[in-house]
Amino acid sequence: MGLILLYSLRNLMTRRLTTALTAGGMAMVVFVFATVLMLSEGLRQTLVSTGMDDNVVVIRKGSQVEVQSSIERAKASLIETLPEIATDEHGNRLVAREILVLIVMPRRADGKQGNVTIRGITARSAALRPQVRLIEGRMPREGSSELMVGKAIAEKFSGGGLGETLRFARRDWQVVGIFEAGNRAYSSEIWGDREQMMQAFRRPVDSSVIFRLRDGAAFESVKQVIESDPRLMLEAKRETRYYEEQSEMMSKFLSILGLSLSTIFSIGAVIGAMITMYAAVASRTAEIGTLRALGFGRTTVLFAFLCESLLLGLIGGIAGVFLASFMQLLTISTMNWQTFSELTFCFAMNYGIVFKSLAFSMLMGITGGLLPAFRAARRDIVEALRTA
Repeated sequence: MGLILLYSLRNLMTRRLTTALTAGGMAMVVFVFATVLMLSEGLRQTLVSTGMDDNVVVIRKGSQVEVQSSIERAKASLIETLPEIATDEHGNRLVAREILVLIVMPRRADGKQGNVTIRGITARSAALRPQVRLIEGRMPREGSSELMVGKAIAEKFSGGGLGETLRFARRDWQVVGIFEAGNRAYSSEIWGDREQMMQAFRRPVDSSVIFRLRDGAAFESVKQVIESDPRLMLEAKRETRYYEEQSEMMSKFLSILGLSLSTIFSIGAVIGAMITMYAAVASRTAEIGTLRALGFGRTTVLFAFLCESLLLGLIGGIAGVFLASFMQLLTISTMNWQTFSELTFCFAMNYGIVFKSLAFSMLMGITGGLLPAFRAARRDIVEALRTA
């Protein structure tokens, strides 16, 4: 086995230019394949990491996201009385009514409009989200037209910087703070006082009620209480599951897109590998005959050429994954198809993506080398030696 691998590696090193060109083509295909998977994983991680497992999101039954939901004040008050809601060190119940609306803001780079999420918060909203950290300025005061904005919004949208003024809902709003939430969806939101938002947007209802469970294991029973009450017509979800559902549609689309593009591009890479291996068989006819004369069987010759094509695919795969890893340095913005608002996230690579990418590259290698390997194994000893 080791001798065959060394033989295959030596042959690839002998044809450095051909090997580099073929492996380079495979590397580009693997780069596209890995990049799309990283895009999908980055989106999923951004949304899933936004939530906390002990937090519960309550929205109107049938609504997929908070923007589509509406909860009357009386119903929200009933939710706030649940005994399973946790309290902080001062005995305050960790529950918050919130509203979500979309506004249009111009981007700093090109002036084009983008949808941005406005979240009306209460005094307990920040305590429910310890992953959110104020990095500049201060928190907005209750009852005022003050805002704090996510770092991604401050950087990419006009009027979102500290001390700047935003104009929406027929009012001017002062940006007094900038917060970050790591690689989470909150970084793409604007937060302000809930009561002021309800007045400005003329919304008499809340979008959601968020609360922290005293005991995370009690979720199913709380869910049953909320969803079985005919007065409420509400549904409860763990916050992690709520955000995970938002990523599923787009992640599935990106995965299908990536697989389709990679399949199309891989045809060219496989043809290139096949041409390379056919050329290798043709130029080493005498060598193949010598191997057979020395006692190496057809299976051994077949395996040697398959190893060569697999190594070719592996080299291309490693190069493609290496190039794709630099995409993690980029941050991109897209539209969240569930909320139709701007969402900023990063490419994310993990061991699963590396494994899939290398497996894909080796599949291209073995597909391109299979027919040439069979041809080499079928060569007649006498005819091969006569060609020498």
